[in-house]
Amino acid sequence: SKQQLKRSDLYLQTKFTPPQGQDPNNIPYDPSSTIENQVTKSLETSLSNLRTTYLDALLLHSPYNGDKDDTMKVWRTFESFVKNKQVLKLGISNCYDLPTFQYLYETSTIKPSILQNRFYSESNFDVKLRQYCKEKNVTYQSFWTLTANIKALDTTELKKLAFKKGLSPQTLMYAFMMSLDGHVTPLSGTTDKMHMAQDVEVMNRIIEKNEGEEKILKVDEMKCMANILGIPDL
Repeated sequence: SKQQLKRSDLYLQTKFTPPQGQDPNNIPYDPSSTIENQVTKSLETSLSNLRTTYLDALLLHSPYNGDKDDTMKVWRTFESFVKNKQVLKLGISNCYDLPTFQYLYETSTIKPSILQNRFYSESNFDVKLRQYCKEKNVTYQSFWTLTANIKALDTTELKKLAFKKGLSPQTLMYAFMMSLDGHVTPLSGTTDKMHMAQDVEVMNRIIEKNEGEEKILKVDEMKCMANILGIPDL
């Protein structure tokens, strides 16, 4: 309020996490209740904690282990929140199997707008999933982007490219991610004001690029970055 911010100036996103992923001493709902009740109570708690009447996005923390029916029970409840204008967009996290994500997309009435995954070699950098997201206009949110690729960020070749661009290796990585077909959003977990300011500056430079101004990374430099990281296909 001191900065006179309106609710529309903020973007609030959170997740519903099933009981097995919760701290047993701090579960925001009764784990013995129905899935639908768990999801509803979880949303009520989030809205109360965030002091808002709606969320910009709500994500399912991960698909239920091998149980499409339970996953869809959560999703149908999510859809009711959108219809009630309590949530604007829906998504899912930790979904690394393309058929699982395709099933959710094809079966749902309100389609997922967000897929949030770790961006790392163990999942082959989600090449096929990212392509599917591009086709369906789904935002791919990457997390663990820096931590999972720390060896690549420490290479001489990447450091030289970062220096050439007037960036740190970390902000160069974010620039690379935001230049991937325009549908990738890297999540920054920093609590350092200086690092956050640097991240925002890179974001603004990417936006300017999309408006016909500066282009941070050329095609050959994108390919160079992909090679350093070990990404098989952009």
